[in-house]
Amino acid sequence: MSLLYVPEGTPTKQALDSSEQAKSIFALEHGKIVYLPEESLSLHTEEAFLFSPQIKAGKAKNISYSPHAGKIKHTALTGVELNSLTLLLQRYADYASSLIANLFPLYVPHLTRGRTSFRPIEIAGRIPASYKKDDTRVHVDAFPASPTQGQRILRVFCNINPDKRPRVWEVGESFEQVATQFLPKVASYSSFQAQMLKIFKLTHSYRTAYDHYMLGLHDAMKKDVGYQTSVKKKQFDFPAGSTWIVYTDQVSHAALKGQHLLEQTFYLPPQIMLHAAQTPLYVLEKLLGRHLLVS
Repeated sequence: MSLLYVPEGTPTKQALDSSEQAKSIFALEHGKIVYLPEESLSLHTEEAFLFSPQIKAGKAKNISYSPHAGKIKHTALTGVELNSLTLLLQRYADYASSLIANLFPLYVPHLTRGRTSFRPIEIAGRIPASYKKDDTRVHVDAFPASPTQGQRILRVFCNINPDKRPRVWEVGESFEQVATQFLPKVASYSSFQAQMLKIFKLTHSYRTAYDHYMLGLHDAMKKDVGYQTSVKKKQFDFPAGSTWIVYTDQVSHAALKGQHLLEQTFYLPPQIMLHAAQTPLYVLEKLLGRHLLVS
């Protein structure tokens, strides 16, 4: 069974018909990647200078824009050039939001827009600070400092590489297969520890049991070198000028190669999913036999 679903229609220009919307949301919520091979954000000629990796500052792997603070982090740009980068990221955030509205209109009233990022550094050969930050290892997304408290992580990626180089991914096992294998390796949840993390501002909000186990899966997967070698994976080369949409908390994935990528994160409550039994929250609660969003 293919892990990619290509909708029929042009979601950058108009909403898809209801039948295609239903097929797209079924695919997305069942752990497929909704792939738009000929849909992409168009860049302006004067934005070409942004393709230099020197625009990034510090050790962070991405340049990120916060829609709430209206600020960009991890860039060396200033003045007019910083304004150009800001406008690009704002334009991409609007582009991604329009795609979601035209593909999954049921999501729109419940969407929370997260950070927008630009990734100007080549993945291949980059030395991560630790195995936990090594995105070339298969993993599901979870954020140590920013608990989602059960919210889904929906991401829209767009390869804007000017040299026509692909973004190379590997996709691994289903979420239930991952959870079944790695949950026994995750330490038990401590609400006291979660409270201390919040008090000392090591997390931006309270780390629920759900967040604890998701982060545990993320870390255990990346740490297990034997698993990384032996797990069945399928490679996908996303060409320049393409866009793909995926629940990265559900789909185990790794990014192996590629440079110059735009990414938009959205958050959605699991309760509004049409296929709730596929959500990480439901799967973890089933396997653990208890609710994970209560203290």
